[in-house]
Amino acid sequence: MVGNWRKFRTYRRRNGIVSLIALLILSIAAGCSESNQNQGTAVQQSPQAREVASTPTAQPRKTKVVTTFLPIYLFTKAVAGNVADVEILVPPGTEVHEYQATPENVKAIATANVLVKNGLGLEEFLSDTVKNAQNSKLTEIDASKDIKPLNEISPVEKTAKTQEDREHEHAKGNPHVWLDPVLAKQQVSNIRDGLIAADPGNKATYEANAAAYIKELETLNSEFQETLQKNPNCTFVTFHDAFPYLAKRYKLKQVSVVEIPEDQLSPIDVQNAINAVKKYKVKALFSEPGVDNKLLTSLSKDLKLNLRTLDSLETGETNPQYYFQAMKANLQTLETACK
Repeated sequence: MVGNWRKFRTYRRRNGIVSLIALLILSIAAGCSESNQNQGTAVQQSPQAREVASTPTAQPRKTKVVTTFLPIYLFTKAVAGNVADVEILVPPGTEVHEYQATPENVKAIATANVLVKNGLGLEEFLSDTVKNAQNSKLTEIDASKDIKPLNEISPVEKTAKTQEDREHEHAKGNPHVWLDPVLAKQQVSNIRDGLIAADPGNKATYEANAAAYIKELETLNSEFQETLQKNPNCTFVTFHDAFPYLAKRYKLKQVSVVEIPEDQLSPIDVQNAINAVKKYKVKALFSEPGVDNKLLTSLSKDLKLNLRTLDSLETGETNPQYYFQAMKANLQTLETACK
């Protein structure tokens, strides 16, 4: 028994020694592992690693959209929100009818995914510019798709036929559809559909943004109808044939005595303008923001009519809400002038 006990004690000591050795090995291994982890942590905390760690994960490249001029920019930006980068080619306040493209315009189109235009022949500079950009992957959106254009709505008269007048004639009909809130809804819908086709990953955003903007346009249309129906068939003169869609929508009459260079006016031209105003019993004379037209000023004095400002939205702010600000100002102007 003693021998067996001694053997047992010897076995336990040996086994204990083995266990101790194993424990030491595990401790060393754990220490090495912790040391390695600490070293790894130390490496991660190096300046280079911290710089990498602090660099945000690369975000997907946003769709680049270029638009032609201010109203189309406003509508496109409203639909795109922050999920696409939206640029404008024609600076606000620049005459889009006679615009000459710049090298920057060509570069912008060359690097864009989408181009949005008003259409109806307004952007005459665009065809050659797109050709020069040589962007085979460019998607073009015609905001006026499926909108039936108006030509001249009677009565429209001009005091003289000059070369400048001929240059401003629109072979595809009058392009100023954005000044009718109902047709503006159509343009927003066309822009929405085009952006979805080009960038389907952001479909939900485009749909939600367009729906919100269209709702505002519907409210604006209701305000125009309720206000202007009080004075139907109000007749006005303007120097820019930009308002036939607005006039038709709300039963106004636009008499266009416009686009005559001041340095080419003759006494006959002036008399023709006066006769037109008298003929149609005009209640209002409208100029545009930033236009100082001596003929209109003279007419307003001779006919004892106030000269007011009606905005075609070709100049102004680039906030999408500016459309509503300008159009509500137009409504107030029309309401006052037509009483």
